[in-house]
Amino acid sequence: MKKVYFETYGCQMNKYDSELVAAILKPEGFEQTNKAEESDLILINTCSVRENAETRVFGRLDTLSSLKKKNPELVIGVLGCMAVRLKEDITDKKKFVNFVIGPDNYRAIPELLSKISKSDRKKQLSLSEFNSYEVYGELFPIHTKGVSAWVAVMRGCNNFCSYCIVPYVRGRERSRSSKDILAEVKKLVQQDYLEIVLLGQNVNSYRDENCSFADLIKMVADVPGVERVRFATSHPKDLSPDLINSIAEHPKICNHIHLPVQSGSNNILKAMNRRYTREHYLELINSAKAKLVNPGLFTDIIVGFPGETEKDFQDTVDLIKQVEFDGCFIFKYSPRQGTAAFNMRETLDNEEKVNRIKILNKIQDEISLKKNRKMIGKTERILVEGPSKKAKPNQYMGRTESSKIVVFTNPEPVKNSFINVKIVDVQGHTLFGEKI
Repeated sequence: MKKVYFETYGCQMNKYDSELVAAILKPEGFEQTNKAEESDLILINTCSVRENAETRVFGRLDTLSSLKKKNPELVIGVLGCMAVRLKEDITDKKKFVNFVIGPDNYRAIPELLSKISKSDRKKQLSLSEFNSYEVYGELFPIHTKGVSAWVAVMRGCNNFCSYCIVPYVRGRERSRSSKDILAEVKKLVQQDYLEIVLLGQNVNSYRDENCSFADLIKMVADVPGVERVRFATSHPKDLSPDLINSIAEHPKICNHIHLPVQSGSNNILKAMNRRYTREHYLELINSAKAKLVNPGLFTDIIVGFPGETEKDFQDTVDLIKQVEFDGCFIFKYSPRQGTAAFNMRETLDNEEKVNRIKILNKIQDEISLKKNRKMIGKTERILVEGPSKKAKPNQYMGRTESSKIVVFTNPEPVKNSFINVKIVDVQGHTLFGEKI
């Protein structure tokens, strides 16, 4: 068997795509390895959302070039968003890379490999244009081992937020058929996955004839053997009352919503082309709090967008305090050439961006700690994922329905199962419990 080594950067969709490519390569005689040095094929699946992600990939490619020198037969390919955005840079500056291929053309990888003959391993090939109909509908990815599996329900994005490169590197929105999605979910159940996470750049926009995302998520939750269903990620302008009702009414749909707000300022939201206001966002949050029992509310925030004033920043501070999120993922604005915001003049230096991130993180840490302390003494049903990342003896971790991490001690190995845990302590964002 030939061996393929994957290295995946960026979002969950990239991780899912690597699993898709593994399935495409399996009939070609490739099995996966976790050691780059013993592989016949190295595939780097890339991200272009932030400059730092691209910088890391270029640095990693330089490191991998030494393997090519030792083994001229080795084939190296670059997949994903950078393969679309920086195709010329990769092929011009990294001559040892054999091919670059965008997210909509992965079915062509076997053909590309066949064109790279053993006598000409320096050949460079490129296939990064959009295949605007590709959803990989009937393909079944080779999922990594675990209790939770990602299932892509749609690809691409139509929103064109002014800071975001995604529509330019992943194309327009197109949805998979509900039939294909349900077939994949049923196979996952047969493989003992307990939790399904429905995935898309904007799952709220999903549409298959008369089937909305609110309809789809209930259909998935009704598949026998599915114990939990989550989704990522949502756009506030499309979060429907029907979806909130589906979460509230179905016991297997987690009361967990990741709803990126990006800014608490209407001026910045308008400049970002987010197409909702601060007031609309707060209405959605209040509706979720009214209909769901202790929902886990998470968000993304961008700090330092061009034109962000102290007043705009304080609007974001105020929104975080009003909502009291369970968790915030906070990032510095990263200019992306080709987006509308790239031509906007930045008004904050890096030092001030970092300072504002620190302020928001401190506020959110205090909120998370306060909310988590209220859980002490309560019993939570958690899905055990495996040993704790800190690898203490007999220590395991899992997640609550609201996506909070719980660490507990058990004398016997435990994973891939649900257990009841009494929360006894909190440290930062982590809960500690005792198995009941």
